[in-house]
Amino acid sequence: MNRVLVILTIDTENLPQNFQEIIQQERKVVGEWKAAGFLDQLFLRQTKNGAVLIFKDIDTDKVEQLMTTLPLYQLKKSIEIFPLIKDVEF
Repeated sequence: MNRVLVILTIDTENLPQNFQEIIQQERKVVGEWKAAGFLDQLFLRQTKNGAVLIFKDIDTDKVEQLMTTLPLYQLKKSIEIFPLIKDVEF
């Protein structure tokens, strides 16, 4: 089972007035991904400037496409995408 790690950083210096509305839309999209079975984990960053997402059973091209549909994508400062492989000994 493959995994893809995504680190999303948003530009907290330029948040729009409707930021809370964007967050609610974001939660809806992420919930749909979780229900569809390809989002494994979501972690919010302690610095409150982004999130870490772990996808499963989809390739990096699909992950890249999905990330562009996130409401917070418009506020991105950076997105890092890392395909992962499981260490068979653990």
